[in-house]
Amino acid sequence: MKDTARFVHQRACVLGGGVSGIAAARLLALHGGCVTLLDAAPEAQLTQAREALAGSGVLLRGGVGETLPDEPFTLCIASPSFAPEHPWLRACAERGIPVAGEMELGYAFWRGKLLAVTGSKGKSSVVKLCAETLTAAGLEAVPAGNYGLPLSACVLDHPALPWAVVEVSSFQLEQVAAFRPDVAILLNLQADHLDRHGTMETYARLKFRLFAQQGAGDHAMLPEGMDVPKPLPPGLAVQTFGSSGDASWRYTPGRITGEAGGTAVTLDFAGTWFDNPVLGKAASAAAGALCACGLMPAQIGAGLAAFRPLPHRMQRLGTHNGVVYINDSKATSLTALAAALNMTLEPVRLIAGGRLKEYDLDAVKEVLALRVKKVYLIGESTHALLKAWSPVVDCADCGDMARAVAQAALEAAPGEAVLLSPGCASFDQFDGYAQRGDCFARLVQRL
Repeated sequence: MKDTARFVHQRACVLGGGVSGIAAARLLALHGGCVTLLDAAPEAQLTQAREALAGSGVLLRGGVGETLPDEPFTLCIASPSFAPEHPWLRACAERGIPVAGEMELGYAFWRGKLLAVTGSKGKSSVVKLCAETLTAAGLEAVPAGNYGLPLSACVLDHPALPWAVVEVSSFQLEQVAAFRPDVAILLNLQADHLDRHGTMETYARLKFRLFAQQGAGDHAMLPEGMDVPKPLPPGLAVQTFGSSGDASWRYTPGRITGEAGGTAVTLDFAGTWFDNPVLGKAASAAAGALCACGLMPAQIGAGLAAFRPLPHRMQRLGTHNGVVYINDSKATSLTALAAALNMTLEPVRLIAGGRLKEYDLDAVKEVLALRVKKVYLIGESTHALLKAWSPVVDCADCGDMARAVAQAALEAAPGEAVLLSPGCASFDQFDGYAQRGDCFARLVQRL
């Protein structure tokens, strides 16, 4: 039985007026809470939150400074964006106020089953694949967490669904205690968010918290050869995925092989979006997880064949003068940039740059030399990337997206690809990766 008592009839503060904070506040109020939602933004900027909370009984307070209001709160729910050292969370610790994440709250009241996906890259696509495949097979599922609805909103809006497929971030895993998915996937571990977590060791330990409460009857999917920071719970069914013969679920070009309930499984997925060395491993993880959810191989194969990628993730926009244009604006790390190059079959003219999140610029030089005809650099990292990459690949200082697209289109030959895979954050020139990708798409459309 889940422990819901700690969330019922509480005098609660909810930190953050975004979608997860709004959902958490509504859910707490529904269960008898006296709830105050706090946000640093002025109240004039919180119109959406005010409208969403209308009639719920939740008190919305904007313009809150660094000092947590001096009220007798008995519970705090923090949105994932709040780092542990935030002044409001430090105040909770000093005053003995229990803190939980929105996902932990939603889990306490969710009645269906959970398939949870974490990792450094590729989570959203796997969540989308699994949710759509379960639904098509007759087990209606809602995508939740970082991609989709907050889990608390799923409880409020879809209480009777049999499955939620949850994208789980390292930020969310900082604040879990009881969260226990029926099926869990760790896709990969790559350097990410180290500005918050400090070291790869800390980051890895956080990711493995996804499995901490699992046990007998639950299922875990891990990359082959993954180092496990501490022993996994006894009784947990663990399978691996990858491309070697030792993996429980194995990707080879056009095919996934595995085992479910002692029966060999073969999936032919040639020509699907996942049929490449990068995404094939993710597809093998999803296939193993979906089998653990009770799906038949034919149902999983149909899901792989029907899948259409999310925007800004290796999204083929179209072809002009024999040149294909690919929007991979979601690639905000150099590891993601390298993966995009390995997924692109055509010779590449690469648009890259923005705000760097890492500084080992040499790690991608080999794949740049092998796969890229020319790099068209944009944004504040231009000088650093030009200096690092010019010895191995032709680079051009374009400054902004419009000049980069125009120059790449002028120089590209039929059979080549113009790939936007920046390898950097977007906040030097755009509000986010989506705005950056939309800008690229508009420029391509004008061609």
